[in-house]
Amino acid sequence: PEDCISHAQSPQAIELDDRIRIFFSSRSIDKNKKFLSHILYADYSKDFSKIIQISKNSCIKLGEIGSYYEHGIFPINIFKNKVGLFGFITGWSRRASVSAESAIGIFKSYDDGKNFKEMFRGPIMSANKNEPFLVADPFILEQNDQYNMFYIYGDEWIKKRDDLDAERVYKIARATSNNLFDWNRDSKFIIESKLTDECQALPSVVKIKDKFVMVFCYRNVFDFRKSKENSYKLGYAYSKDLINWTRDDSLIKFSQDTDWDNQMQCYPQFFKLQEKIFLLYNGNNFGKHGFGIAELEDSNE
Repeated sequence: PEDCISHAQSPQAIELDDRIRIFFSSRSIDKNKKFLSHILYADYSKDFSKIIQISKNSCIKLGEIGSYYEHGIFPINIFKNKVGLFGFITGWSRRASVSAESAIGIFKSYDDGKNFKEMFRGPIMSANKNEPFLVADPFILEQNDQYNMFYIYGDEWIKKRDDLDAERVYKIARATSNNLFDWNRDSKFIIESKLTDECQALPSVVKIKDKFVMVFCYRNVFDFRKSKENSYKLGYAYSKDLINWTRDDSLIKFSQDTDWDNQMQCYPQFFKLQEKIFLLYNGNNFGKHGFGIAELEDSNE
């Protein structure tokens, strides 16, 4: 829409009959000069060589005053099966002492994702006694008649100095469900950290031969906005059972040789399409300059 002025964050692709629809989060500015985030989409030819169209309106209207998605939706995970097409959203709202709180909600589309309707007025997962802050970034995987959700939750806000804003710490966890609405949470982090106070985000999982492969992004809690060393990078983990994960970031073998992603790689979606495996992701400045795509060359790892 005309009022979205920047960013195309956290791209998420689904295959339709004659095109690939990629959803993303874009930003507008409200009357108080604060940004809001909205879900849009762009349609591509199936070889990604041509843009067919870009949505003119947001797919989901932001929530009412006081809602968990009053100020934005970032990101969305699109899940499609025989039951329907669902959008699992991370809704966020501003707070006074820290920048934001977030929760996960579920929406359903009846027109291939052009519009989504709220299934419940409130979130299906939010902070609880074991997950105190920032429940976000859902990715849904159906396996053996069970739904798995890989998501993040925060366990603290910390300050580097008293005169600086608090920064969040969050990592990846897993929950299971039989109906997409009610989720059983283990409430434990499942991916080993490589950094002190590491933040992990946007997990997505693909089954390759006899194992599950997860791609995500991670960063340092501090100085990540302008420092290449501390900014988001892509992480890699694998599992046989979706429960126990081995992390080995070297296996992703991802090189950055262009100006738009040479400082940061973040918000990935790992997905299969026509027997090929692709990676959508954002580059520098958290998706301010759009998203890119890479193809997996060798799936034997």
